Amino acid sequence: MTMNKEAIELWFVTGSQHLYGEETLKKVNADSAIIAGALDKASAIPARVVFKPVLTSADAITAICLEANNSPECAGIIAWMHTFSPAKMWISGLRQLSKPLLHFHTQFNRDIPWTEIDMETEIDMDFMNLNQSAHGDREFGYICSRLRLERKVVVGHWQDKAAVDAIGVWARAAMAALDAMSLKIARFGDNMRDVAVTEGNKVSAQIKLGYQVHGYGVGDLAHAVTKVPEKQVKALVKQYGDEYKASAKALSSPSVREAARIESGMRSFLEKGGFKAFTTTFEDLHGLVQLPGLAVQRLMADGYGFGAEGDWKTAALVRAMKVMAHGLKGGTSFMEDYTYHLDPENTSVLGAHMLEVCPTIAAAKPVLEVHPLGIGGKADPARLTFRTRPGRAIAASMVEMGDRFRLIVNTMEVVECPLMPKLPVASVLWKPDPDLKTAATAWIHAGGAHHTGFSQALTAEHMEDFASITGIELILIGEKCDLRELKKELRWNDLYYHLNKGL
Repeated sequence: MTMNKEAIELWFVTGSQHLYGEETLKKVNADSAIIAGALDKASAIPARVVFKPVLTSADAITAICLEANNSPECAGIIAWMHTFSPAKMWISGLRQLSKPLLHFHTQFNRDIPWTEIDMETEIDMDFMNLNQSAHGDREFGYICSRLRLERKVVVGHWQDKAAVDAIGVWARAAMAALDAMSLKIARFGDNMRDVAVTEGNKVSAQIKLGYQVHGYGVGDLAHAVTKVPEKQVKALVKQYGDEYKASAKALSSPSVREAARIESGMRSFLEKGGFKAFTTTFEDLHGLVQLPGLAVQRLMADGYGFGAEGDWKTAALVRAMKVMAHGLKGGTSFMEDYTYHLDPENTSVLGAHMLEVCPTIAAAKPVLEVHPLGIGGKADPARLTFRTRPGRAIAASMVEMGDRFRLIVNTMEVVECPLMPKLPVASVLWKPDPDLKTAATAWIHAGGAHHTGFSQALTAEHMEDFASITGIELILIGEKCDLRELKKELRWNDLYYHLNKGL
């Protein structure tokens, strides 16, 4: 997956007014340009931060908001009130703004000049005029709250790492939301029969999140696979030998050659259609020799979203998490809560799937293997096997609740997974926060699915910002999760979304 920082923009806009005079406004403009330039150079922010001239009128504010709406490069606006910007000037623009908003509550000067500051002298009055965010931003904050406007608020000096990092987290969520608005998902086959949680209202998803779900018969994919030239298959098999641990027997097997053919055909189909996510199902493999395993793993490693058994919501979620995680340390993958280890002294969850786990979460070089699969009724499929490195991680599930989409996030600690010689799949072992019993109870009360997006690169804050930007419900199961309070939250949320239905 490649993302060009120059291709995505965050617009830095500053509010002021003409009360202070032209000389002060020139300084406001210069100060704002300095801050925007510093943020643009910050490695924590994965997009360009573009300085925009200081805004001092309702017409200028409305114009910049409409311009942002219509810019395909603009992922969001960072707003700062350097001085005092009367909030009624912002009403028209903010009401029409459709891009994500971050309110940066900062101040140009970090420190107060304690011994020199004097409001009776012109020099020191300039200091007061140019460091009025303490009430300028409160004025702006009021009108955002009055308009019931979703936004992120970051407080801190513009040179403080914590503040810049928080902007970076929001920027990644804004980029994922921008990507979602043009996201096309290819659904090869239908949903796994009689399964509820992987279904959902595709029209609602497109209205709310931008997802476009396109269904295809597996024969369409099989046709693309049959057109792959043998030369391309041989080149891919050689690539497998270069990138993974693989025996000569495995590399020469018909299963690996067929896996290469499926990958090449699937990749061509997705690229031609402009798809960034896809699903498969083992119940519909007509025309394919084996269940796509290796192909899915490698496509995920390149940034595609994936969901098994027709789970298009998880495919879209994994894609969003891939976008947010790009360039960060740690991998992101489709995942499933496979089975529990219920030893009271060492409870944990084994995460795995039949074949489709992304190698970006591998602790060591993956091994390419071929083994029988007792589901799907096809030939023995190729797959990459590995274990996941220990460390902090999250699992997230997107479900539809009828009147809204809900994003459920559980934080966790990945631990060393024992060897399982008779289970040749990619696997991860984790201890959910705050503990398995509480986390599983909370997950089930919230209606979380068995399919998730798993990431060692992202935190709960990334997912919280994504939920806020896209306007979906967030349920966090973390270290301080209390079941009584969580059940209250679920009831309150039901009432809130019922009252706001259709708004």
